[in-house]
Amino acid sequence: MTAAAITAANLGWGPSGQPAILSDVSFDLAPGRMLGIVGANGAGKSTLLRMLYRFHRPMIGAVTLDGADLWQLSAREAACRIAVVLQEQPTDFALNVREIVALGRTPHRRGFAGGGARDSRIIESALDRLGLQPLAHRALGTLSGGEKQRVMVARALAQEPGLLILDEPTNHLDIRHQLQVLALVRGLGITIVTSLHDLNLAGGLCDDVLVLAEGRALAFGPPAEVLTEAIVARSFAVVARRQTLQPSGQAHFTYHLTDPERT
Repeated sequence: MTAAAITAANLGWGPSGQPAILSDVSFDLAPGRMLGIVGANGAGKSTLLRMLYRFHRPMIGAVTLDGADLWQLSAREAACRIAVVLQEQPTDFALNVREIVALGRTPHRRGFAGGGARDSRIIESALDRLGLQPLAHRALGTLSGGEKQRVMVARALAQEPGLLILDEPTNHLDIRHQLQVLALVRGLGITIVTSLHDLNLAGGLCDDVLVLAEGRALAFGPPAEVLTEAIVARSFAVVARRQTLQPSGQAHFTYHLTDPERT
């Protein structure tokens, strides 16, 4: 896997004939970095991700992957270079866990050619890294929500992407598995773009953070510069308090609907 560079330039999108959901969003993410996209519900996080993985064609602006316009790539080429893990969990796969993870190799195959020894090694490695070998022969419908999420991440790893996009990857996961999955993807050495609700996770794990509010970018950059009390308050319409944890030096946010010092 070779990490990809991704650039969003003045992106805008909205349903045909309706006001734009997202407007004038830009960022430049270097290979191997992890970007966290944060913002309140309805801020445009999922819409932005859909443009980054070639589901929505931008109405304005462009997405480039390693300097190439994403919409100039074939669908197969894009699928070989970008993997996606969505919030929605499929429930009707008539496949077991190993077979679902093996689907990650599909974009790399040609014609009716089956997977060879290399494909098998990649699939087994993905199962190992997500701790799924004990579940490999289980049907997806018999798994918990957290287990299903781990299967979807393993399928994405089997795809060997240069860019991995995750939409709220910690949904359905307990705290331990949240930390495990995020630490795993953080250590892959590829480029990661993920939407997150938890600002403390975003600040502790991401190299860069993009803050959205009402479909526009408020700030982009390193967490220490972007996740300020003022920006968080503006994005989420809350009173935010930022503390520095010792001895780690990591920032930690608490929130209030009103300022308790003024009540």
